Amino acid sequence: MFVDQVKVYVKAGDGGNGLVAFRREKYVPMGGPAGGDGGNGGDIVFEVDEGLNTLMDFRYQKHFKAKRGENGMSKGQHGKNSDPLVLAVPPGTTVRDDDTGQVIADLVEHKQRAVIAQGGRGGRGNIRFATARNPAPELAENGEPGRERYIQIELKLIADVGLVGFPSVGKSTLLSVVSAAKPKIADYHFTTLSPNLGVVETTDHRSFVMADLPGLIEGAHEGVGLGHQFLRHVERTRVIVHVIDMAASEGRDPYEDYVAINKELKEYDMALENRPQIIVANKMDMPGAEENLKEFHAKMTDDHPVYPISTVTREGVRELLFAVADLLDTIPKESAPIEEKEERVVYKYEPEQEGFQITRDPDGAFVLSGERIEKLFRMTDFNRDESVRRFSRQMRGMGIDEALRKQGAEDGDTVRLLDYEFEFIE
Repeated sequence: MFVDQVKVYVKAGDGGNGLVAFRREKYVPMGGPAGGDGGNGGDIVFEVDEGLNTLMDFRYQKHFKAKRGENGMSKGQHGKNSDPLVLAVPPGTTVRDDDTGQVIADLVEHKQRAVIAQGGRGGRGNIRFATARNPAPELAENGEPGRERYIQIELKLIADVGLVGFPSVGKSTLLSVVSAAKPKIADYHFTTLSPNLGVVETTDHRSFVMADLPGLIEGAHEGVGLGHQFLRHVERTRVIVHVIDMAASEGRDPYEDYVAINKELKEYDMALENRPQIIVANKMDMPGAEENLKEFHAKMTDDHPVYPISTVTREGVRELLFAVADLLDTIPKESAPIEEKEERVVYKYEPEQEGFQITRDPDGAFVLSGERIEKLFRMTDFNRDESVRRFSRQMRGMGIDEALRKQGAEDGDTVRLLDYEFEFIE
């Protein structure tokens, strides 16, 4: 089964908790803090495997969680970091954040890697909080939560040549003639339900990858027919081979077919209008094809080359392959469109989000939310008084106390944070 779009949930590993411990050695009174840091949680990493050509592995397993880091140990020993969870994806995979739509990674080369969700750092042990004023702190951090998110994974096949055209014009037959691919071929529309790839080699030993894409029809860019599901695969092709039924065996006008398909490509992506294109006048062995070809040339306003062929007699196929190979030689592979190049920079400025927001529940309780305050809360060990006092100082430093007063909070009011409740005390 061909799968080219899927939504999955990924959760990087949480960091291990830091430890509160003290040295207890013979003849060493008041040995001081000795609690080690927790290990870092595992990342979720995507790695390109050129042997894959579908997202089938994500069809049935849609939740992926990396392991958490090991907790810190006594004698200042650091907990073990967790290994990343590496998931193989085919070349041409684009990963987006499902909530924001932002491109996280665009993976096109074999063994290329991208961190999709970053693991949390390990919490610090009490050995890290020792100061001259507090040489024996009973304070340690819990591990930082790993990043969790829903992502959209989309595959855009990387092929040098894409075959486009109406259903039943002979795209699959052409691919089967020029390569070792064995696509399903039948005399009804939408025989091809998913893209087929084949490696084509010319007689002078030049080779390229050709993709047979399911037939387009008018309105495909708006979701009509099957072709709209696979229009994304045209984006990465360097050359478009437009196959036309020149014998008009289904009663359509060949030139109108040509105009209609190009309109669909343009409506889907304006960049495809300028993509190099070769026109294949197929079924030239059938009656009326010669006359239709003359009319087609008379109506043509573009300068795309036209190659008359017959996939049955194989007449003209050799010349077509040479023309495609010659055109590919003039187009460097780097010119293949990469998903939103401006979004693939290593660093992109993002405005810092507010540390917290305050809302009210119907029962009058104040509700605290925000990525920063929730992270600090999860990293606090509430079983130790010193950790609780530190969390209170952090809240005060963020301005939460003052913000609650401005919102009307009074002594004894309830404050909620995640699933927990606190009492506001002046």
